[in-house]
Amino acid sequence: MRTMRGWFRDTTGGLPRTFWYLWTGTLINRLGSFVLVFLAIYLTQERGFDELQAGMVLGLWGVGGAVGTTLGGTLTDRWGRRPTLLTAHLGAASMMLTLGFARDLWAVAAGALLLGLFAEAARPAFGAMMIDVVPERDRLRAFSLNYWAINLGFASAAILAGLAAEASYLLLFVVDAATTVVTAAVIFRKVPETRAPAPAVAVPAGAGAVRPQGALRTILTDRVYLGFVALNLLAALVFLQHISMLPIAMGEDGLAPTTYGTVIALNGVLIVAGQLFVPRLIRGRSRSHVLALASLVMGVGFGLTAFADAAWLYAVTVLIWTVGEMLNSPSNSTLIAELSPADLRGRYQGVFSLSWQIAGATAPILGGLIRQQAGNATLWLGCAAVGALIAVAHLVSGPARERRAVALRPAATRVEPVGEVRPPAPQVAEAAASAPAAPIEPATPGYAPDATDPGRRPVAPAGAR
Repeated sequence: MRTMRGWFRDTTGGLPRTFWYLWTGTLINRLGSFVLVFLAIYLTQERGFDELQAGMVLGLWGVGGAVGTTLGGTLTDRWGRRPTLLTAHLGAASMMLTLGFARDLWAVAAGALLLGLFAEAARPAFGAMMIDVVPERDRLRAFSLNYWAINLGFASAAILAGLAAEASYLLLFVVDAATTVVTAAVIFRKVPETRAPAPAVAVPAGAGAVRPQGALRTILTDRVYLGFVALNLLAALVFLQHISMLPIAMGEDGLAPTTYGTVIALNGVLIVAGQLFVPRLIRGRSRSHVLALASLVMGVGFGLTAFADAAWLYAVTVLIWTVGEMLNSPSNSTLIAELSPADLRGRYQGVFSLSWQIAGATAPILGGLIRQQAGNATLWLGCAAVGALIAVAHLVSGPARERRAVALRPAATRVEPVGEVRPPAPQVAEAAASAPAAPIEPATPGYAPDATDPGRRPVAPAGAR
């Protein structure tokens, strides 16, 4: 019992109050995330669209999301985190109801486009706000906790959405809109603006050449970061098949929407049960090796879907690729944090989120075309091949990413309050192991970056779904 209390204290203790308000908003919002889970089934079974039309609507959601994350990232840095979040949430709730009442294909397509824009515009602001309020030493567990909340809500929503769909598909849209409004209310009442004034400081020593003028040019010339984003895009193309093509494949095998809801809920259940233990499992290990293993496991899980024809077989495949997802999330989040300049936090978050939106726009269309032209088995075996390719790419590109992370890390440290002694941060320990010969100063017990330190690096949104 004492050991369990100690683990709970180490996992949840010491995090800022604002983080817990954000965490609560995440949980509420995800508990009502009904629409995206069942949208493919809704479009094909309720509205009568074919696979290609359904894929097009889901693709337009992704197109809107791509615009939304780009716009949201810019507004996050220029306008502020809080107003961007509020506007995005209220806009998403409005469009959710609009989409629920739409009937014609053009109206459904337009509603999906605008809903994607508003829903995804919130991601850069949320990610930047999380980084603003959580010190670097606590980010791994903070993002693991947030990812845990996302999947607790997702697991519950998948089951509840299946029941709601049997009563009325419109209920899916109404509940989703309501929880989005509640999330906006929590942010409005409890979360202050966290954006700090842009610091007039020089680029940290060792960070390389002088930063080019202009945020867009900075990002476009950051090859290390863009390479990592490209690998995430490939992974997202595989991962998002569980929303677009998996429910259609299960429907063709005669399985009901409630069965799909139960099977996909296993993804969230496994993450809720085990995600908080993952940081300890991967602590001190090479992030590139962890990411490579995660990609390989995800590929195997999706690949085995080619041989599934019963609910229990589909459940096994979901459990396998979920393990890969659990390994991927914390390493992904902390690495993106260290690769992003502090004064461009929102826009770097936006670019990372953009990879998900591009995948959201193309994954359902590609999946639908491959299934129609080459068959179901080809689609899922192709996912396995892509997973193996990503794993190799992580192993090859990993050392360059770690060198960049070390170069961007601020040299200065801040004194922690007495009684807050912690072991060295795993990111620092790993970076020290993979850094070039130049000496670095790892974090030591009794020291940690200040929450307002302009050199702190942002974390990408977790999991994204």
